[in-house]
Amino acid sequence: MHNLRNTLDARILVVDDEVANVQLLERVLSMGGYQNVESTTDPRQVLELLHAFQPDIILLDLLMPHLDGFAVMASLRSTLPSDSYLPVLVLTADATSETRRRALAGGAKDFLTKPLDVDEVLLRIANMLDTRFLHLQLNA
Repeated sequence: MHNLRNTLDARILVVDDEVANVQLLERVLSMGGYQNVESTTDPRQVLELLHAFQPDIILLDLLMPHLDGFAVMASLRSTLPSDSYLPVLVLTADATSETRRRALAGGAKDFLTKPLDVDEVLLRIANMLDTRFLHLQLNA
């Protein structure tokens, strides 16, 4: 069974309050062949972008003003249908095991610490997108 959509066609939403981090991730995604990328430095825009852009994956920083990544994941949980699979990859400089556990318990499907390993970021994104597209295909 082959995925209905090419992984590189995926819609990727980047959420990080640091412009430099957003630009780095946009470059990494572009190098990986991803062209359909939307970014915001304001986590308060995530729900609006969720509906307008309909991302296949969200790359989410944790430590942000206004809404931190935990609050963003909580709002996603309350908005998305319980049977949906929208993977969230948390990217943070906070490498403590407590933060990792809290992020994974809060809805993150995976967790990477900064500074990021470009190859690992792209591999984890591809793996989560494969799972998302299989989920969509099975529920079509």
